[in-house]
Amino acid sequence: MSEHHHHGDHDHGHGHGHEHDQGIKAMLRYMRHAPEMWSSEVNDAVVARIGPRSGETVMDIGAGIGAGTMPAAKTGCTVVAIEPTPYMRRVLSLRRLIMRVKDRVRIVDGTAEATTVDSDSIDAAWAVNTMHHWSDLEAGIAELVRVLAPGGRLLLVDEDFEDPAHPDYETIGAARHEEDNHFHNVDPDAVAAALTAAGATATFAGNDQIAGVPAIVVEGTV
Repeated sequence: MSEHHHHGDHDHGHGHGHEHDQGIKAMLRYMRHAPEMWSSEVNDAVVARIGPRSGETVMDIGAGIGAGTMPAAKTGCTVVAIEPTPYMRRVLSLRRLIMRVKDRVRIVDGTAEATTVDSDSIDAAWAVNTMHHWSDLEAGIAELVRVLAPGGRLLLVDEDFEDPAHPDYETIGAARHEEDNHFHNVDPDAVAAALTAAGATATFAGNDQIAGVPAIVVEGTV
């Protein structure tokens, strides 16, 4: 997914989400930021941190057009790319067709709260810049815990654009307050509490650096 402009937005087919992320305006916004959505250092760092291994089945939540999915697939694992936005899925499907490892990528119309994936079938899951757009944090965490196999790993990352140290603080951090106020930073303690309530273990919850930029990070295991 994008470094900072694609969110875990949910299309109307799922009955939830933000109109901010729908329609022609959203598509044009995504196209404008296509380069960083194609690949990004943040996604590369997240994939490296969760460490997909050959033979594993992993999940990219809010996969966008594949910034995290593609580098993960090259490690030899199978990637289930969860993406609710039809436009994103179409682009990701086209990108998949030209991959040498296309058989390792499965694209699914779903959300964090409703992945449609079998229970205990995922070895590792991650999300980049989508948590703040989930319609129901607790439901999303419970769903991810459901699909993760025993010993499964979870890594959730939202860049902290409201940290003055973030290189996009002036543009994105300020814009969040000027738009429609549905943007908000995630509380890592709330995410950790949701993990615990769902029967998982939070191994880290707080602020960290991902690819050199400030981020809110929650790691856990099932």
